[in-house]
Order: sequence, then C-alpha cells, then structure tokens
Amino acid sequence: MPFQIIRNDITKVKADAIVNTANPRPVIGSGTDSAIYKAAGEKQLLKERQKIGEIAPGQASHTDAFNLNAMYVIHTVGPAWVDGEHGERDILHSCYFNSLIKAAELSCKSIAFPLIATGVYGFPKDEALQIALVEINKFLLTHDMKVILVVFDRKAFEMSGKLVGDIEEYIDEHYAAELRDAEYGDRYRNERRERLERYEASMILGVPEDESDEDEPEESVIYAESSAPSFPDISGKSLDEVLGSNEDTFQQRLFKLIDESGMDDVTVYKKANIDRKVFSRIRCKKDYKPKKKTAVAFAIALQLDMPTMLDLLSRAEIAFSPSNKFDLIITYFITNKEYDIYEINAALFKYGQPILGE
Repeated sequence: MPFQIIRNDITKVKADAIVNTANPRPVIGSGTDSAIYKAAGEKQLLKERQKIGEIAPGQASHTDAFNLNAMYVIHTVGPAWVDGEHGERDILHSCYFNSLIKAAELSCKSIAFPLIATGVYGFPKDEALQIALVEINKFLLTHDMKVILVVFDRKAFEMSGKLVGDIEEYIDEHYAAELRDAEYGDRYRNERRERLERYEASMILGVPEDESDEDEPEESVIYAESSAPSFPDISGKSLDEVLGSNEDTFQQRLFKLIDESGMDDVTVYKKANIDRKVFSRIRCKKDYKPKKKTAVAFAIALQLDMPTMLDLLSRAEIAFSPSNKFDLIITYFITNKEYDIYEINAALFKYGQPILGE
C-alpha cells in the first residue's frame, strides 16, 4: 500500500527515512525532535546535525539515522503558528514537498512522517493534516514510494470539524434507521417505500417541494431501495444454463470500467492507493478475489456511483451493509461525490476502520 496512516511512536517505525520536525539551529529541541535524538543516539546525531548548520523553515536536509530502524533522518523545519497570516501554510507545504524530494534523491523506498508542526509549534491539526495529504497525494502520483503518516495518539488526529460532524450525523441517522427497521419490520419499510414513491411522483408532476404533503425521503431510503446490484434475468432457463452463463468476474468488470474511464492503468492504481505488484496480479488473474478495502479503493479511483460500485463488489462476493460503519463512511463520500482517497482514508482511520488500498 503506497500510503498508510498508523498509530505509533515514530521512533519505532521501520522506514528508509524518518522525518524529524527539527529545530532550525543545530540543537536538540523538544517534542518529536527530542524523541528522535534520544532514539538515534543524542551525541552522534547532534554531531552530524551540527555539520549541516541552520536550516531555513520549509527546507530539508538529512543525516544518518544511527540507532533508529532507518537509514536516514530527514530534518525539516516547520512553521511556528502565529495567526495563519505569516506564510505558515506555504512553509508547511514546503516541509512535506522538500522532505519527499529529498527521500527520492536518496533512493528511499519508504518514508515516515509525523504531523509536522502540530506539537509545540501549534499548527492547527486539521489544517496540517490536509496539507500533508495534499502533498503526499501529489508526490505519489509521480513516484513509487511507501509514505507512512504516523500519529502517536488517535485522539490527536483531527479533521475538519464540519466533515467530522457530517459523517457522525450520517452514521447516526443510518444506525437509527436500522433500529427502526428492526423494531417495526416490514410495516416501517413499506411506509418508507410508499413515501419514496409519492416523493418521486411529485417530482415527475412538477409539484414544488414545499407544496408536497410529504418531506423528501431520507437518503437511507434511496440507498436501500435503489442501490442493490442487479442480476441477469434467468426466467425460463435451466440451472445448467444459469451456471454456464458468462457474467463478468470482478477482474473482467474492473478492466472494462477502467477502459470506459479513459484513464491508464498507472493512474488508476495510484489513485486507488494500490501497489503496482498487486495491480499486476489482478490483471493476470481472471478469478482474482480482492479484499473489500481493495475493491472499494478501485471504485473510489474510478469515481463510481453507488449502484455501479455495488455491482462491481458483488462480482467478488462482497456486500455492503447500512449497519456497518466502514460501509456508511464510504457511502457518505460517494453519495456526496467526494472521491479524494486520502481524505476518505483519513476519515476511516479516525473512526477506527481499515483504510483503502493494498
């Protein structure tokens, strides 16, 4: 998987390069800087750091990693947050960009980042996360490298307050719908179906929404009634004929969708956060059965709507449930036509779900 988010102590992560949020002067700072020096060996790392001298904000230099489980430490100086009007965001973009370019120059196959400048430098965590995702996304579209974003404490992992609120509301609404279905059974489901039919009829007749005697149905109704994968008509066929039909496998359907998208293979697997070797296996194996997170990652990369995604997944015997938190988060983003896999993975990580890709 080219991009990962993990909860760990960055000094314990194995990667070719570990990024240090460094003090601009060659001294041992606090926070992540101090932890990396202690883990690497303070005297030997400081001696190498002193050879570099002062590092300007946004720039990146490297030393050996000594006792860390890495080859290099890439030192980058993040911005101290003042008010957002002193170039802090541009500097943080440069920290990630220059660190990634440095890792590429060093022929690194993997690099681990903390959330730069979010500790003692006080950069807002939600904005810092968005900047990290933007720069990592851009880099991985043109480079092959494993990039790991390391979060020490999941509680410190912050996303946009509006996005978090919208996702939580969406999850809560669908859980509530499931509970109502369980309690009231077919009667409640029939009422919802009738309400949907009346709503659709009012739209066909051109009745303004505020003049209709019914509110617009909940999105969960539309999801439940219209997104199930379709099956071929088998009426009048024998069992042998049905079993002998040549319906596309997951692999066959996937590559038809890729052809229809107009994207090349490299663009698709990079947008899906899929390793090149995994993609090659899928292309060579007609009966390939993907993991759920892999299949969904392709759906996001191809920007499929819900019915098309569910049809693709059904060919790998993968189902979606309105009571599963992973499924609801994916449904939320697809329903809102938001296909940024990095932002989706950040949301999945925050809610303790597996992230997309392989």
